Amino acid sequence: QVQLLESGGGSVQAGGSLRLSCAVSGYTSCRYDMRWYRQGPGKEREFVSGIDRDGRRSYADSVKGRFTISQDSAKKTVYLQMISLKPEDTAMYYCVAVSACWSPNKWGQGTQVTVSS
Repeated sequence: QVQLLESGGGSVQAGGSLRLSCAVSGYTSCRYDMRWYRQGPGKEREFVSGIDRDGRRSYADSVKGRFTISQDSAKKTVYLQMISLKPEDTAMYYCVAVSACWSPNKWGQGTQVTVSS
């Protein structure tokens, strides 16, 4: 059974950087896309970035040019490099695995990012 574990969150000042990691454990022969979502205080959950099974990347407009998603297939880990962080980036960040092989999508437990001004 596929499970996701995020890490790398923390507290930084505005303008700082963090790199989030999402480790995928468990065996599956299914191909899947990986996405990052976030939910800030008092806000709805929103899409941040995604990388599909063919390596194509997508980003929310709010993070374009500042966040970069990547993956290490050998390590079964997806990364979200975040630079030029802003207070509005403060949120719980979740990684999600999306595949036709399972429903609902698989979610990690989240990692907290706090950006102070």
